[in-house]
Amino acid sequence: MSGRFRNWVKVRLIAGFFVTVPAIATSWLLYVFWDAIDTFFSPIYERLFGARMPGLGFLTAVGLILVMGTIATNMAGRRVLAWLDSRLLFRIPVAGNVYLSVKQLIQAFSPERRSFKEVVLAEHPRKGEFVFGFVTSEVLVEGPEGKREMVSVFVPTNHLYLGDVILLAREEVLPTGISVEEGIRIILSAGTATPARLPRTRP
Repeated sequence: MSGRFRNWVKVRLIAGFFVTVPAIATSWLLYVFWDAIDTFFSPIYERLFGARMPGLGFLTAVGLILVMGTIATNMAGRRVLAWLDSRLLFRIPVAGNVYLSVKQLIQAFSPERRSFKEVVLAEHPRKGEFVFGFVTSEVLVEGPEGKREMVSVFVPTNHLYLGDVILLAREEVLPTGISVEEGIRIILSAGTATPARLPRTRP
């Protein structure tokens, strides 16, 4: 009876661990994110009111993002932002390169200017080894043998922040039929979210 009871407790502890830890980790990350933003703006309100006002810093950040989003969706606002990028931010030594890299990374996940077009399987780094990759563009390569349609494929090597860019013939990549969001989930979950069967749909 004691052995059955220990097994009963063990099974439920393990199940509870895998249910509780993701929820706690998510809550902690959200709290750290919220607290960092709130702390960044808190000196402004400490000077105005003489004390820290929890939450006002985060609301300020949300307000700024909303204002910038309104400007970015306006034709005149887009021109102003483009001018600032080309004339000011991109020309700052070192910081300009960092800003450009971060901006391109963020835009890769933007619903309006998404760089990832589809999720494919590519043989990399050698024949017989397949990796998940994201098609980012199509390239027409002109060589001695004529024109050849190829695609640029981004293969993440460190979650989604770093990776290799490889150029493959269109017929050499295998379509998966899964969405970009599912592909990102597969990478972030270390492959555990991979569907049991690929491709999901015929090309």
